[in-house]
Amino acid sequence: MLQMLLGPALELGKDFIKGKAEEKKAIQQRKIDQINNDSQWEAKMADATKSSWKDEWFSLILSAPLIAVAYSVAMDDQAIITRMDEAFSALNSLPEWYQYLLFIAVSASFGVKGADKLMAMKKGKQ
Repeated sequence: MLQMLLGPALELGKDFIKGKAEEKKAIQQRKIDQINNDSQWEAKMADATKSSWKDEWFSLILSAPLIAVAYSVAMDDQAIITRMDEAFSALNSLPEWYQYLLFIAVSASFGVKGADKLMAMKKGKQ
């Protein structure tokens, strides 16, 4: 009699535990698939940009202020730094949507993941 009462309850418990194990296994497989998809996408993007000058162009543009400041210091020319300040003020006055698009383009060019998190940090500082 005890076996008749406990049998279905034990079977139900086994089914529950088995279902939980399968659920965890499915979640783990989904994570593995996501990692594989990400790595395949990154490999495709790397192949697509092999002959592109976009990254080099952004590197040159981003290095220009450093070169100008170094030249200004070396040649004792304060006017260059003043013009750089004016240039950055002008860039800062551009519409916010344009600044975001530029930020996304540069981030994508250099393969920065989590650009949305960086954008949130930028918004928090303003």
